[in-house]
Amino acid sequence: MLQNIIQKIENKQQLLPEELRFILDLKEREDMNSIFQKAYEIKEKHIGRKSYFRGIIEFSNICAKDCYYCGIRKSNSNVDRYMMDEAEIMEGAIWAHENNYGSIVLQSGEREDEKFVSFIESILQQVKEKTNGELGITLSLGEQTKKTYQRWYDAGAHRYLLRIESTNEEIYKSLHPQDHDFGRRYQCLKDLRETGYQVGTGVMIGLPGQTTEDLVNDIIFFKENDIDMIGMGPYIEHKDTPMAGCFENFDAIKGDQYLLGLKMIAATRIYLEDVNIAATTALQALNPFGREMGIKAGANIIMPNITNTQYRESYQLYDNKPCIDEDSSLCKDCLSNRIGGVEETIGFNEWGDSPHFKKRQQQEN
Repeated sequence: MLQNIIQKIENKQQLLPEELRFILDLKEREDMNSIFQKAYEIKEKHIGRKSYFRGIIEFSNICAKDCYYCGIRKSNSNVDRYMMDEAEIMEGAIWAHENNYGSIVLQSGEREDEKFVSFIESILQQVKEKTNGELGITLSLGEQTKKTYQRWYDAGAHRYLLRIESTNEEIYKSLHPQDHDFGRRYQCLKDLRETGYQVGTGVMIGLPGQTTEDLVNDIIFFKENDIDMIGMGPYIEHKDTPMAGCFENFDAIKGDQYLLGLKMIAATRIYLEDVNIAATTALQALNPFGREMGIKAGANIIMPNITNTQYRESYQLYDNKPCIDEDSSLCKDCLSNRIGGVEETIGFNEWGDSPHFKKRQQQEN
């Protein structure tokens, strides 16, 4: 069946759900490498041998949500809460601009209060002013009202990442308290699209109770909802959460989680072709060369951490997050060498917008 799938990929035929499932169930390393190679060829065709940096600033771990898997959930009393001020956030944004990063990501715990909304609006305006509109801005700030999304878009944000986490509503419910609503999260993705953002979403890979069929449905969801960018990574436990210990021996399955993450990147690249896909830090948490291998499996986005180092240890959504002790310059040099090591160039001074988004814009105009 593998050769038939590869032939279909080469003939630019869309794969069937059972063929996506076959890819995700591959066990032999040689077979996986064949699929990774085909995914990389598609990435090379639509994007080139280029990866884009998004300097991520994790500016606050204060969160109103209580997700069962997350290390910064509001009920976790073992984490030191922090909120960077405007000057600290702007220092990171200016550093990114001066170091030729095309874009930044502003990420935090979820809040919807007016003080927070206005704070973000002000930051966005300052970033645009101080960088002459040259620095691209992605937000990853959770569920908000459509009015808030519009305010932030008008202030200068143009990409937004909101992970659906799982498109299986029963799995989604297992990850959250009853007051977290799948329907609302899905509506937020629609609101973001209508507002004009490049819309990003993603899922956790290898969740308890998750099947290959669920992951196939996740990929189909991305396509059916015309998603522009994908941020997804392997599920990794955090010791201070209700889901800690949900696997009998998590260390024993780390290798499987890692490979499943790579296969999801490859399958998504093959099925969606021209979207942006991130090689997430979670891959590197499971394998020292995880992000590079993510690139070789079809990803094209890397998110170096440019948060002030004094806060990084307090922003751990999962255990053993890498790079929490590196400053921004070390992180830049390290990732630059890593990306160069897999014969990719870095799109410095480029926003690196999703080709899929650009294509849709042209069709709408």
